[in-house]
Amino acid sequence: MEQVKGRGAQSGDVSTRFGLATREADGDWRDVAEAIDGPAPKLRTEVTIEHPRSILSFNQSPDIGFDRSVNAYRGCEHGCIYCFARPTHAYLDLSPGLDFESKLFAKPDAAKLLAETLAKPGYQPRPIAMGTNTDPYQPIEGRYRITRAMLEVCLDARHPVTITTKSDRVLADLDILEEMARKDLIAVAISVTSLDPSLSRLVEPRAPSPTKRLAALGTLTQAGVPTHCSIAPVIPAITDDAMEGIVARAAELGVTSAGWIPLRLPHEVAPLFREWLETHFPDRKDKVMGIVRSIRNGRDNDPDFFSRLKPQGVWADLFRARFRVACKRAGIGDGKAKFALDCSRFRAPTTGGQLRLL
Repeated sequence: MEQVKGRGAQSGDVSTRFGLATREADGDWRDVAEAIDGPAPKLRTEVTIEHPRSILSFNQSPDIGFDRSVNAYRGCEHGCIYCFARPTHAYLDLSPGLDFESKLFAKPDAAKLLAETLAKPGYQPRPIAMGTNTDPYQPIEGRYRITRAMLEVCLDARHPVTITTKSDRVLADLDILEEMARKDLIAVAISVTSLDPSLSRLVEPRAPSPTKRLAALGTLTQAGVPTHCSIAPVIPAITDDAMEGIVARAAELGVTSAGWIPLRLPHEVAPLFREWLETHFPDRKDKVMGIVRSIRNGRDNDPDFFSRLKPQGVWADLFRARFRVACKRAGIGDGKAKFALDCSRFRAPTTGGQLRLL
């Protein structure tokens, strides 16, 4: 199979879960087209503007530490092969593979919709999670600045926010984050999966390097922004050897909280990940998937509440023990980030596009 360079997924097949018509590029036709027209053009990122009716999503999942979230974008150009959000593109009749990382959707009305939601009578504030589905600081944020606009709304309303990202682009909003931190309104988690930039380019091809992410953790910490280093996900026999080094480096930077999340392979992510293994690590594919199944009760993925985030078996126990020892040596908290965010200062935002001056 010819490698798709610069992207995480190696194919663009649509989902079969919803009975969509499959698509396949015929080999003979491609050979003729290439002979006449030359090589196929390089896959480019496309952005479609979306105008949703609402922006704040609520959930009742008993094993997730937040009940509401907001996403400025659909799809993510970072192209992380393991991304559990890939199957959401199937709802758009698009591929969870290459389409997910190249056919993106931006929501420029997000800040306005968020302000309108927070201003509704009876709204009760609880921390809003950003980055739960796709990264709020993926490359197109530099152009659209939707995440920043939503943070401005939350600062104006004194509404607490948590951010999860794989990008040092979060520092572009350091001015807002510092002000929110002074009011106990913000906590930021940055995910670091490896210390090897070459490996990172294979696993997360368009995400910033591990060095940049760690540096961002240090900068945020020095600025007084509560930070958490998330080793997520841990990929057995691929990235797990970096666990101790990441914890130690984060501690050196002053980070006081760290956690790890095991690899999850829901729906279309499992075949995409297997395809990626066949392309980049054919010698290790059986070992990797063998460990994955051993911690997921013999399946590629365990979708059940509570157990989906708590792998079982000897390999899972080994990862837990290693992480616990690493945190003890580094003097860093091991477990879920626990930041005291303040909901008591909330004030319904003004609407109509005008923020308060004071």
